[in-house]
Amino acid sequence: MTTRRDFFRLSGAVAAATVTPAALAGLPEIVSMTTPDTQPPLVPPNGRPYNPVVTLNGWTLPWRMKDGVKEFHLVAEPVVREIAPGMKAHLWGYNGQSPGPTIEVVEGDRVRIFVTNRLPEHTTIHWHGQRLPNGMDGVGGLNQPAIKPGKTFVYEFVARRPGTFMYHPHADEMTQMAMGMMGFWVTHPKGKHPLIEPVDRDFCIMLNAYDIDPGSATPMVNTMLDFNLWTWNSRAFPGIDSLNVRLDDRVRIRVGNLTMTNHPMHVHGVEFEVTGTDGGPVPKSARWPEVTTDVAVGQMRQIEFVASEEGDWAFHCHKSHHTMNAMGHATPTMIGVDHTGIMNKINKLVPDYMVMGERGMADMAEMEMPLPDNTLPMMTGQGPYGSVEMGGMFSMLKVRRDQKRGDYTDPGWFRQPKDTQAYEFTGTLTDPVRAPKSASPQGTSRDVEVTVRKPSGRHDHEGH
Repeated sequence: MTTRRDFFRLSGAVAAATVTPAALAGLPEIVSMTTPDTQPPLVPPNGRPYNPVVTLNGWTLPWRMKDGVKEFHLVAEPVVREIAPGMKAHLWGYNGQSPGPTIEVVEGDRVRIFVTNRLPEHTTIHWHGQRLPNGMDGVGGLNQPAIKPGKTFVYEFVARRPGTFMYHPHADEMTQMAMGMMGFWVTHPKGKHPLIEPVDRDFCIMLNAYDIDPGSATPMVNTMLDFNLWTWNSRAFPGIDSLNVRLDDRVRIRVGNLTMTNHPMHVHGVEFEVTGTDGGPVPKSARWPEVTTDVAVGQMRQIEFVASEEGDWAFHCHKSHHTMNAMGHATPTMIGVDHTGIMNKINKLVPDYMVMGERGMADMAEMEMPLPDNTLPMMTGQGPYGSVEMGGMFSMLKVRRDQKRGDYTDPGWFRQPKDTQAYEFTGTLTDPVRAPKSASPQGTSRDVEVTVRKPSGRHDHEGH
């Protein structure tokens, strides 16, 4: 268990170096985190009890209780985030990381959030999906003056309804969100709720994306759609931790999307239901079984299922190029092109040239292709039987019967029981049976050619 005191011990040097004792008397302590490892759930030390969430490769922000109000302190600042081993990105985030720490409260809590700006430009925070006073909504210039560098603003409101929410800037939004400024907010129900069932494991995943040139570390902020790093909580596979659960656990996964495109999230080995959105719990009459659900831009989705089958089950975005790391999108298709004898000639001009895609792209996972510093391979990550040939938005749901309740450690690779794994067939293959050629309506078999005439010229446009 990670306690508030543990967090303060980790970040005490930061707090002492940046905030005076007099200021600390009026502000909640600054708590920071820099490790990319998934932190254990933060069991509430005070206030209403709740079942805490686990933020994949992230953590929950501690609070202090003051006169019945939960007080948090967020610090907007430049951060360094390890996207995966071998690559770090220079981002903007909160309290040492991007995304920032998850905020967990209980329905009916009065919440006070101090926001200190250590960025080189002004910022705000919008509490995405919350019901709150207009002046707390966080749109710079509309609801409030922007928070200038070095200043601290205070947001205060009551968490009026349970659900899954986000926070992000509403000031120079294109730049600040492209740089990684975002975080999760979870409001737990204050008691038994007819539409919110208790679960054994509750995970949070923020979908975000970056455009970082190979060899560099800072995202390009003017990119509209052509991102090259698709991440969960600013991590790319194999840097994304697995979701480790006990056999027959009831599991909830909360997914938020702050990329610039939709993501069809697909879980192998189970059927799930969408039980909640950022609008609240979904009525039971409106739920149906799924194995994939699309999460559009700015949306939150809660999916729930019973982990009834042991194994290592893939969990990923079903857009194929979102499960690959930095790649050249303008690379031509070279399948079937014979490079024999050509590569040596090209190497005399371009020493690092390597054939790409002659037989498909799977070879790329095995090539020791020279890469610029601080760049991830396009496909990477090893499984027990070889390369998984995945990157980006990919992880695994690891279900084990001997995983202890509340234990989130990685159980290692699953060993399939005898006679339950695909195997190579070594028998004799017979010739395939083919259907006879069908005759034309006139009784003779012939090829049919279709001629397509495209409109062109003045007369075609005039309908002649």
